[in-house]
Amino acid sequence: MARYQIDSVRSRVWIEARSNVHPIHSEATGLEGWLEMTAADGKVDLDQPYSGHLEFPVENLKSGNPLEDRELRRRIDSRKYPTIAGDLTSVTVSNGSARHRVNGSLSFRGVTRTYEDDMTIEPISDNTMKLTGESTFDIRDFGMEPPRILMLKVQPDVKVRVEIIAERS
Repeated sequence: MARYQIDSVRSRVWIEARSNVHPIHSEATGLEGWLEMTAADGKVDLDQPYSGHLEFPVENLKSGNPLEDRELRRRIDSRKYPTIAGDLTSVTVSNGSARHRVNGSLSFRGVTRTYEDDMTIEPISDNTMKLTGESTFDIRDFGMEPPRILMLKVQPDVKVRVEIIAERS
């Protein structure tokens, strides 16, 4: 089993929300963490042990609109809950050699929930893994009410997309 460190510069998370006025897009770099996994013949070997952890600072989320960013951090209570974290708990082969069904826990605002969705996990070189996927979350499941800014009302469902590049330690 090899240990891979998440490349915080090349890895990225995108969050998309809808409002009654316009779509809201936030993006963050600075993802940190690790992945332990075995790869053979260009595929992940799920017969071997695996695990993973990632997190990123809420402060890194940027939409390009300082008012929206400030309100988002206030709603999240980023001083009390400065990071969003995830832990990998299980992986099964899905559709094709790189598609996998991933199960894990997500911790946000002091609440941890378990989620499952498809993700592409593929070795892109002998020393580099790439993980990509997306999932939709209801922020109310984490005790957060959707933001309202003046006439802007944000919907509770947000789509989160990640691209994680991890280099062998």
